[in-house]
Parts: sequence; C-alpha cells; structure tokens
Amino acid sequence: MLRKAILLASAALLAGCQTLSPDGGMSAVQEIVRTELAADVERVVAPEDVASAEARTDALLARPLGPDAAVQVALLSNRGLQASYAALGVAEADFVQASLPPNPKVGLARIVTSGTLEIERQIVTSLFALATLPERTAIARERFRAAQLKAAQETLALAAEVRRQYFRAVAANQMVAFLTDARETAQAASELLVGLGETGGATRLTQAREHAFTAETSAQLARARLQQRIEREKLTRLLGLWGDDVAFRLPDRLPPLPGHLHARGDVEREAVERRLDLRIGRLELEALGRSLGFADATRLVQDLDLVGIANTERSRSVENGEIEKEVEQWRGVEVEFEIPIFDTGAARVARAEAAVLQAANALQQNAIEARSQAREAYQTYRGTHEIARLYQDQVLPLRQVIEEEQLLQYNAMIADVTDFVADARLRILSNAQAIEARRDFFIAETDLGFALVGGFEGGAAVGGAVVAEAGGGAAPH
Repeated sequence: MLRKAILLASAALLAGCQTLSPDGGMSAVQEIVRTELAADVERVVAPEDVASAEARTDALLARPLGPDAAVQVALLSNRGLQASYAALGVAEADFVQASLPPNPKVGLARIVTSGTLEIERQIVTSLFALATLPERTAIARERFRAAQLKAAQETLALAAEVRRQYFRAVAANQMVAFLTDARETAQAASELLVGLGETGGATRLTQAREHAFTAETSAQLARARLQQRIEREKLTRLLGLWGDDVAFRLPDRLPPLPGHLHARGDVEREAVERRLDLRIGRLELEALGRSLGFADATRLVQDLDLVGIANTERSRSVENGEIEKEVEQWRGVEVEFEIPIFDTGAARVARAEAAVLQAANALQQNAIEARSQAREAYQTYRGTHEIARLYQDQVLPLRQVIEEEQLLQYNAMIADVTDFVADARLRILSNAQAIEARRDFFIAETDLGFALVGGFEGGAAVGGAVVAEAGGGAAPH
C-alpha cells in the first residue's frame, strides 16, 4: 500500500513538473514589444540567429535611419539587451528547477562479521519537499513572470533611450548645417569689409567687429561639430554597432513638428494600469504573500524524511560437522524529522512579514510616483510643443524680417555695422534655440510614451543651446 501511494504521488508530481521552453521565456517579451513598439525582438543564440539578425541590420543600415529603424537595429544588435534575455533564460531555469520534486537518495551498506554478512538498503525521500512542492512552484512561477516583465521593461527602456539619442544626434547634424551656412555668410561679409577698408569705405573698428563675429561663428561651428561626433558615438553604442556599420547615415534635419497634439485621456490611470514596473511590483508582492503563508504553515516543520529500509542478514554456523546457513530478511519504514526546540520558525515568519510590508509600501510609493511622472511627462510634452511652435511660427519669421531690413539699411549706409552684427548674433542664437526646442519636443514625446508603460527617466531638458549668446546654430529658415 505504501509503495503504491508513493508511486501515485510521484506520478502526480511529475505531471506537474515544468519544462524549458524553446524560446527561453521570450514569448511574453515579444508580445509586449510588438504591442508597444511594433518591432521585433529575438533571443540570439544559434549561429543562424546571428546571421539572420546581421542580415536584417544590414538591410536597415542601407538607407538613412529613421527613429523606428534605429530602434529596430538596437533590438537586433545591442548585446547588453541579449545579456538581459540570457538572464531571463536563467530565471526560467530556476523556475523549472523549483518545480521538480526532490531526487530520492539511496543508501547501501555491507557489514561483515565473523560468520555473518549483513546487507542494508535504504531509499530516502523528503516528504516535506514533496508536500510543499506545489506552493514552491507557484511562488517560482510568479517570480518568473516578473522576470519576463523585467526583460520587457529593459527592452522598452533601451528603445526609449535610442529614440532620445537619435533626436539628439539628428539635432546636432542640423546645428552643424546651419552654423556652416552662417559662417560662410559671415566670411563673405568680412571679406567685403576688407575690400571696403582698402578704399576707405570701412573703418578698422568696423572691420574688427565683423572679423570677431566671423571668428566667434567659426568657434561655435567647431564646438557644434565636436558635439555632433559625441552624440553620434553615443547613438552608435546604443545601436550596438562596430566596424563598417558605424558609417550609418542619419538625416540632416529633425522631422517637422506635428500640427496639433492628440489629447490623451487620463494619463494617471493609464500609467497605473500599463506600467511594467508596477506589474512587476504586484507580482513580487503576490510571491512574497505566498512565501509568508508558506513560512507560517511550515514554521514548526522544516524537514520530514521518509526512509524505506530492506535488510538481509546471512550467517553460517557449524554444528555436528555440518555447515548451516541462515538467511533473515526484514523490511521497514522510518520517519525522520526535526524537533523545533531552538528554531521555532518565528524568525522566518517575521522576516516574511517584513518583506511583504516592504514590498507593499514600495508598490504604493511607486504607484504615487507613476501618477506624478505621467502628469509631468504629459505637461512637458505639451509645453515643449508650444515652445517649439512659438520659435517656428513667430520668433524665426520675425528674425528673418529683422535680418532683411537690417541688410537693406546697412547696404544703404543707414544702419551701423554694430547693429548688423548684433542682430546677426541674435538670429543665430534664435535658430539654435529653435533646433533645441524641436529636439526637446521629440524627446518629451518619447519620455511620455515610456512614462506610461515602462518607467520614467526624467523630463526633457528645456533649453541648453549648444551656441552661446555670441554664436548660434540652427537649420536655415
């Protein structure tokens, strides 16, 4: 009866054992990424996976990268992301390991004394481990689901950072293009004044002011080119590219601003419902709650072993000149357990209770922060769009009018060169700030999307022009 019960219990436990999935637990990650990014993500393991990823990357790099294409390249080539997927495989292996019943232990003993041979066989299994296996498997399952969400969150975080850096790199290209044109214009004006100076039409002071403006513009162009290289290298690292692939092409200008913004609903509610970090926190809290119940239920029983024993004893004796052999066999069952004299399990229960309380409070705080971060991201999104539209629709057109009128007056010898140079500096500064305002809007748009689903990296920086007051930079307008 005991043997049949053990066999039936073992069969039931084996039926509940988990197995490793072919994709290493990536199905949940792929579903989230397809939904949120409309992009593909794969765990690169075999040589054919590497070849497929490289072929897709080459096809994307064959033309100038857009923001979506840049994200897809990073999802295919970034090795740090692949390391996260390997960590997910480790988490799945831990889950599968936790679902397996304990292996039985077999003990063999052979004892020889004068005329006696004793052979003892034991098979030992942990009843405690078998009885608690379903609950331990459930806890491990929750933690594996949390690991899947964490891998998805890291994927979305990389995608968001790639988009931010993409817009920084393209804005740097646009800044260099404008400053190049501005320097050429300044050099032409400076050469003109040199000719006028030779004929007495321009004083040395006037020439010096124009030459200084040209030098300042050249210095700002050099700074912008350095920033362009830095921003491109940052993007290259995020994309995971090296070798010939670092020669990828980017557009020279940022995309146009959208004419109007789509009103979002309740961003607080959307963030609380969709944020992956909150979903991870809920799963962790559920797992800790199960662990607390497990610790409380097993506080007095921490180990219980069932030992099956089979003993065979053979002896020989000589009586009346004859050798007599005797064989004695017996079987039995032994139960071993700990007596909770010193460790009553109270500390384990207290620890589990504290862990649950810690996770519950952390989850509540994260939910509060998620609401605030969603509001902040949405306000920044709308605010940066308003600032960029002001530069595009009002500031730059007015600067263009001022430049044209100032040039007319300067050519008619009505305006002084000092006013002309001052207005030129302000025009360059306004164009530089317009580029940065447009860049900040696209970064804020990225931040809003990530704040509602993945997490939060802080608001987009507003201002911080590459050019100083005396210099400038922006795309031609």
